[in-house]
Amino acid sequence: MNKIEDQSIVPREIVAELDKYIIGQSEAKKLVSIALVNRYIRSKLPKEIRDDVMPKNIIMVGSTGVGKTEIARRLSKFIKAPFIKVEATKYTEVGYVGRDVESMIRDLMSIAVNMVREEMYDSVKEEASKRAEDRIIDKLLKNSENSENDNITDEEKRVRDKLRDKFRKQLRKGELDENLIDVYVSGKMPVSTIEIFSGGNLEEIDMSIGGLINNIFDRKKRRELKIKKAREIIISEELEKLVDYENIVDIAKSRVENMGIVFIDEIDKIVTKNRTGNDVSREGVQRDILPIVEGSKVNTRYGIVDTSHILFIAAGAFNLSKPSDLIPELQGRFPIKVELTSLSIDDFKNILKCTKNSLIKQYIAMFKVYNLTLTFTEEAIDRIAELTFNMNFEGENLGARRLHGVMEKNPCRSFF
Repeated sequence: MNKIEDQSIVPREIVAELDKYIIGQSEAKKLVSIALVNRYIRSKLPKEIRDDVMPKNIIMVGSTGVGKTEIARRLSKFIKAPFIKVEATKYTEVGYVGRDVESMIRDLMSIAVNMVREEMYDSVKEEASKRAEDRIIDKLLKNSENSENDNITDEEKRVRDKLRDKFRKQLRKGELDENLIDVYVSGKMPVSTIEIFSGGNLEEIDMSIGGLINNIFDRKKRRELKIKKAREIIISEELEKLVDYENIVDIAKSRVENMGIVFIDEIDKIVTKNRTGNDVSREGVQRDILPIVEGSKVNTRYGIVDTSHILFIAAGAFNLSKPSDLIPELQGRFPIKVELTSLSIDDFKNILKCTKNSLIKQYIAMFKVYNLTLTFTEEAIDRIAELTFNMNFEGENLGARRLHGVMEKNPCRSFF
């Protein structure tokens, strides 16, 4: 069950989960948690009210590395919601060469379909594995004597059942992994080979050409493979048979429309200062984003997706501009504004020591692979935190990302 569907969950519990991974930024955590719980509350309202309750989109202001992206990413993982991070600068105004803004919704829908498919695969994996096992045993039995004779005696049937049990035990122990069997392998060409057409307004062309090519190349070829490899192929085939593709798409579409999260990074980079040159194009991107955030119907390869209740979180450093420099219509669609604070020396210490799977814990685990014991004294942690803070202060402020560079230059030297 989706965690947010637990009626007892409250924003402070979501904040507590975020605290495991992100230091500080309590105001931002609180606001996104409230926005998240409100979406669940909306789903429980009567339909005549529910449709009018819009998500409270959020704009985060703060320098790089202070936790903007991580808050949104961890939030989506916690509730198992479809999540996509996009960069505003990668989009161009309609009519220009480049990605159009609707592609973010198409990509989000693809992510949701893959997410639901994996969940459904997990739920039937045991049955698929059993079916694959039976198919492999059938192939092995066909290679044995009298296997193709259906008119067998009771005694022969008992012998065959014993042989079947023997093969099953050997399969599960991996004793037959190197044996060869004949399997039919699809010759289907992956759609990804022609994805050069996707990302713009050519989505439908991409779909039709992909379908045409797949129909041409989807010819199964008989190949002799080791059982270990053949088993993977057969399990994949059985998984496809056990899940309902239309149901996958329906569930994914519902998740996108009701629980989807789009994180638009570098929104400050499309702020306009005047109405000449590139600034005109940047304002055009803002105007193209506006209907998506307001709520519109986007055509995807999986059907039409309504964006009205997708949660949009925009973020930017706004070093050279302010959120108020965005076009007024877009500002109005991001009613919640939160400023994230720069990280202090104490914050860096806590990031190293207190976060789940922190950098220190990662390096200790990596050294353990080599049977080496790595320890960090309090003085060492203090020094790393001070170095990181000073480098951010004196040079470009990379926030917590600076820690990776500092750690690579120090403990990692011991690998050599």
